Amino acid sequence: MNARLKTRTLVAAVAAASVALIGFVAVPAQAAARSTVVIIESNTFTSLNTGTPATNIVINGDVGYLTGMGLFHYDDKLNIVPNPVLGSYKVSKNKPGDFEVTYTIAPGRLWSDGTPITAVDLLLSHVLASSDYAKSAGLPDPTNADNTPAFDSGQYGGVYDNHVTGIPTLSANKMSLTVKYDTAIPDYALNGVGISIPVHVLELLAAGKTSLGTDAENLAATAKFYTDVTTKNKGALVAMGAAYSTGFNTETVNSSTNPLLLVTNGAYQVKSVDSSAITLVVNPKYNSGPALSGITTVVIKQGIADGSPSAQALANGDADVYQGQPTADAVAQLKAIKSATVTTTSSLAFEHIELRVASSGSDTYSGPFAMAGGTKAADLRKAFLLAYPREDIVNKLVKPINPNAVVLGSVINLPGNPQYEHTAALNGMGAFNAGTQASRTAAALALVKKYYPTAGKGNTPIAINLLWGSPGNTRRTSEAALIIAAEAAVGFKVTAPATAGWGGKLAATNYDAHFFIFDQTANPQDAQACGMFQTTGGSNYTGISDPAIDKACAALQAGTLPASTITRLRVQIEQNVAKDAFFLGIFQNPEVTAYNSALSGVIPAPLSPSLVWNFWTWHF
Repeated sequence: MNARLKTRTLVAAVAAASVALIGFVAVPAQAAARSTVVIIESNTFTSLNTGTPATNIVINGDVGYLTGMGLFHYDDKLNIVPNPVLGSYKVSKNKPGDFEVTYTIAPGRLWSDGTPITAVDLLLSHVLASSDYAKSAGLPDPTNADNTPAFDSGQYGGVYDNHVTGIPTLSANKMSLTVKYDTAIPDYALNGVGISIPVHVLELLAAGKTSLGTDAENLAATAKFYTDVTTKNKGALVAMGAAYSTGFNTETVNSSTNPLLLVTNGAYQVKSVDSSAITLVVNPKYNSGPALSGITTVVIKQGIADGSPSAQALANGDADVYQGQPTADAVAQLKAIKSATVTTTSSLAFEHIELRVASSGSDTYSGPFAMAGGTKAADLRKAFLLAYPREDIVNKLVKPINPNAVVLGSVINLPGNPQYEHTAALNGMGAFNAGTQASRTAAALALVKKYYPTAGKGNTPIAINLLWGSPGNTRRTSEAALIIAAEAAVGFKVTAPATAGWGGKLAATNYDAHFFIFDQTANPQDAQACGMFQTTGGSNYTGISDPAIDKACAALQAGTLPASTITRLRVQIEQNVAKDAFFLGIFQNPEVTAYNSALSGVIPAPLSPSLVWNFWTWHF
């Protein structure tokens, strides 16, 4: 799962901690059965909070899923499964211009430090996603690209932000929270509120505490959060925002770690993190979800290279589960392991190339692809995408794993979606598939030579800084080599080293382009595309701001629509993406999963977290 990023909208943030679970009972005794599972992960852990743009990578999200329980989850059939053990949600009013959803926490639910979970904890979602609230509290306007939000959540500008009215209200016993919207928003479960970080923990961290609070201190901190939010206490909010934005970022967890950072309501708690492994153990206060089936310790071995090293670890019995981006040779190695089961499935995740076109926050971008560069920059973007060796990448690196792989004609409706062919035929992306790669390269060179007459092989006047994943991924290393060679033929000198911590650098304007996998965490009406392409989208790492895209996104997010309208709007979005020439899909990710055949319950799902979505069923 190297170089993979979860799509960011409010839904992504909710899903990161909204893993709904069903029917809590005690962990059953399993005499003589193994209780520790070891998972291989090629990426490296960077944060206990997946809610910021810099920390929203799959490995962080998987840890967050294992340690955080919410009001629903997606199963492997794309069904939303509610979690009545933790609580419930329902439409409590549905009138024109007045749409309300009420969320209720079940009594007796506890955080791992014994603090009761209440609807006050749900109120944090509003602070993390409402730009109107931020502005009214005197905090930086999150929708202003020159500002860094006080709570750097990356959730502003989505469905919730665009349609919520006022501050959510709490019931007298503070166990229910009601959110009011100005329209009947689609996918209200996905785009609403969820549980993330305990609010009493934010208050204690803001106060400089470095140890767990007493019961009385924790209750007082929860009450203070409610007061601080409803009275818009700017000083308190700024302090909590700092704790939220950076206070959970760490690559090490040990006995000296502030225990407040480890408070959770999930089945597991993080026990330790070092450069080689993340160890999670059962949360003794866990009562927010289903019974575990026998796994009491989860070890995630991190930073192990995709390919042969992962296969070897599985063959040696040093690991039980692997899901990643192996080469064809590594897949063959995996299939040769007699004690392992190997599956290859298609996920709602896709590889893509995106080009930086505008500034990000206070960081300015004036590189070769900048929209401000007018026709020249537009031609260079088109040339770069025309020359991009998508066909070679698919044929040489992906088809040996999945013979049915195709160069993507759409990223909103992926292959397997009944509307894929229709969308690909109308969205304008065909311009980057027309002819052969040789003819596309010739067209790209002609565009570049309008501005650099001697450009071509041996003369690469246009410097491009390309960001991709961490070291140790053979497939991606091969991909980068293909890109460098193909783009050099049309005058682009591409610099593309593997980059540790790449996910935190996507907003950096010293990169002209990025390639990585987008992992969908949900399947809403806008297919999470608006997070990538909307001006205020939390996964918009290109700086694109196109009024036509924003208009189509607004329509997709403002009411439940007929299937034909959804398709039409999705096509409109991609037509404008093609027009602006800043983003191309490459291939749908072939999800290769290999696991110890003695381990039951592993069923890869199309949405992230694909591997661990049903971890509670796992057992030997």
